[in-house]
Amino acid sequence: MLQPPHSSLQVAAVPAQRVPARDRDQDAPWHTEAVCRRDEAGLFFAPSKEPTAARLSREDAAKRVCARCPVMVECREHALLQPEPYGVWGGLTAAERRVVLARRRRRDLDLQKARAAGRIAAAG
Repeated sequence: MLQPPHSSLQVAAVPAQRVPARDRDQDAPWHTEAVCRRDEAGLFFAPSKEPTAARLSREDAAKRVCARCPVMVECREHALLQPEPYGVWGGLTAAERRVVLARRRRRDLDLQKARAAGRIAAAG
């Protein structure tokens, strides 16, 4: 995902092993271990005017790559914090990331309301 998209739809045959974050070199950026840095970058971004069936198939293949990536969680959080408007990042499409962000915003608002209600009750 950090490389420009290309037309290859290959998926690497050798699965990457998940390495717990605490066991990784803490000085290296997370994306240096991303499986998508190999040859599958074309899977992660839609070509213009891609038919729906082709898009769904490509996204499914990209998600399979993400599922075996040792830095999937870091990638997902990066895409949610940026926010990345295109492509599959951390196993989520742009539409799925919008849903996650909307849920987080709702949760944060609910927590703020609950805290405010608690302060009002405690003061009363």
